[in-house]
Order: sequence, then C-alpha cells, then structure tokens
Amino acid sequence: MYSPASFLAILPFPNIDPIALSIGPLAIHWYGLAYVAGIMLGWLYARSLLARPNLWPGGTPPTSREKLDDFLVWAAAGIVLGGRIGYVLFYDLAAVLENPVRAIEIWNGGMSFHGGLTGTTITMILFARRNNIRVWSLFDLVAAVAPFGLFFGRIANFINGELWGRITDVPWAIVFPTGGPFARHPSQLYEAALEGIVLWIALRVATHGFRSLHKPGVVSGIFVCGYALSRIFVEFFREPDAQLGYLAFGWLTMGMVLSLPMLLIGLWAIWRGRRAAAAN
Repeated sequence: MYSPASFLAILPFPNIDPIALSIGPLAIHWYGLAYVAGIMLGWLYARSLLARPNLWPGGTPPTSREKLDDFLVWAAAGIVLGGRIGYVLFYDLAAVLENPVRAIEIWNGGMSFHGGLTGTTITMILFARRNNIRVWSLFDLVAAVAPFGLFFGRIANFINGELWGRITDVPWAIVFPTGGPFARHPSQLYEAALEGIVLWIALRVATHGFRSLHKPGVVSGIFVCGYALSRIFVEFFREPDAQLGYLAFGWLTMGMVLSLPMLLIGLWAIWRGRRAAAAN
C-alpha cells in the first residue's frame, strides 16, 4: 500500500517546453528569457535605489540613472562571457581541450555563476574607473539587485530539466526526463528560493532597514556570503556534474570548492566596509 509521500515521490516532471516561442527557424528559449527578465528587473530595481539619495553615503548616489543605463550593456557582457568562460574552465575543460569548438557550443554546456560573478566584477571595476564612480558603491548596487537574476536563472534551470538534485524519497521529489527513472530533489527550486527570494529579503533589510549602503562594501559582502552559504547548503542535495562527480569524501563538489573562498571574501568585505565607515 502506497503512502501519500511515496505517491508524490514518483510524480513526473511537468511537461514544460524549454522553447517559449518559435517564429519560423527562430526559437526563443525560456533560459534566454530568464536572463532578460533578471537583468531588466534588476535594472529597474537599481534605478529605484538610485532615486533614494538618503540610502547612500552623504546623500549622494554613486552614479546617475543615465550611466546605469550605459552599464546595463557592460553587465550583460560580463555575465554572459564570464559565465560561459567560467563553465568551460571549472566544469568542462577536458572536453574543450579535446574539441575547442565545444567552447562556443552552449547547447552542450551551461553557465557558471562563479564565472559570471568574476566577469561582472571585472566590468564593474572598468566601468567605475572610466566614469569616476565609487567602485565599492557600484559593487553594492549590483549586489542588491543580483538575486533577481539568480531567481529567474534557477527557474529556467528547472524548466530545462537540468542541474537536478540527488536521488531521494522526499514527498516533493520529481522524476526529471534527463535524470533517469529516479525521483530527485528539485534542487533548482531550492536555489531559486534561497539565492533569489531569501537573499533578496536579507539584502533589502540591509539596504533599507540598516542603511548598509552608507558603509560601502557591506552589502556586497552580505550578498557574497549569502550566496556562498546558500550554494554550499544546496550542494548537499544537488547532483554533481557528471564529468566531475564528487571531488573528495563522497560529498565535496566543485560548487562547494568555488563557494568557500567566496564566503571568506564576503566576510572580509563586510569587515572592510564597517571599518572604513567607522574611520570616516
């Protein structure tokens, strides 16, 4: 006799077409729309933060909304190029070395958040220097809106039926089409909740409740720490990439290895921001 939990644990994956819209030979994927939605909503939220001078040191936002519009293109380039290069270096290097063309075959691989973060950080530094913007405040502005992109990106991962979790018998487990005949953790939804919703709430409390934007670097540090902790936690439920598997101990994954330095960097950024604000 099946219990309700065992029945739910064998529910199939919802039949969602990864292609949102087709116009002749042109196919628009949910994954691409997720990137657009995350960037556009983040841009709108960033504009609203810049419209609140009292949130910023000295009552002066770090940049104008017009320059933010210019930065949008820089940010998109940093996210996409950094994300793809990071995926190749961290997760698919052996296959790319064997077949270099694979590096541009994005349908054979994905995007790395850690690579996207690195790419965006580089573009922020370059853009800040070129436009005479306080770099730590630009970091904080982007960090405050980043959960929008993370949320929609993870939802797109779920729709694509990729990056699923480990085999489990929890009541909410799902059988993914590409995951074999096994019920698995919907780890993409765990990440969407933690990296998207929970992290955005924490950052909102920091920016509007504790006025942390007055201490440049603190909001960036909270974001980096929050993401690292969320990712490390979810990695215990997420299936590691097949080409890498577990790196050690039967549980250590590449996601954990890449997130641990982030946690240290985030703590340093918070300490540095608080110390600098106290000195002024």
